[in-house]
Amino acid sequence: MSEKSRELDLVDLEPGDARLVTEALPVLLELRPHLTPESFTAVYEEGHPQGLRFLAAYDGERCVGVAGWRMIACTSLVRRLYVDDLVTSAAARSGGVGRALLAELERRAAEAGSGWLTLDSGVTRFEAHRFYFRERMSATAHHFTKPVAL
Repeated sequence: MSEKSRELDLVDLEPGDARLVTEALPVLLELRPHLTPESFTAVYEEGHPQGLRFLAAYDGERCVGVAGWRMIACTSLVRRLYVDDLVTSAAARSGGVGRALLAELERRAAEAGSGWLTLDSGVTRFEAHRFYFRERMSATAHHFTKPVAL
């Protein structure tokens, strides 16, 4: 069976699930290399009450993709599903993992009564941008950041 036709299992990972650190974090590190097991656990513990969730894609026993997401109420779109992280392991890219994760998140957005799925993508992530455009997403805004002195 080819990689593209393989059925993926999509699994919600709750705080405290050991697979977050042992299986999802190694995939997330491909996009977020600054994370450690401790910082990732702390972020999820703080973010979960704010709506942060993680969805993992498994090809058999192997985690091949992870999406961090949340529902957000806001004045611009009223209600949207925001994707914090969308990562496919390098070994599984172009195998339908990202498409499967996005399709499931789109389904969840519609089920929650949201007409929007949104995400931010770094300005130099050209391959990711090509993927998002292929998935019929549009670049509709600029995201600005400014460090704040602590």
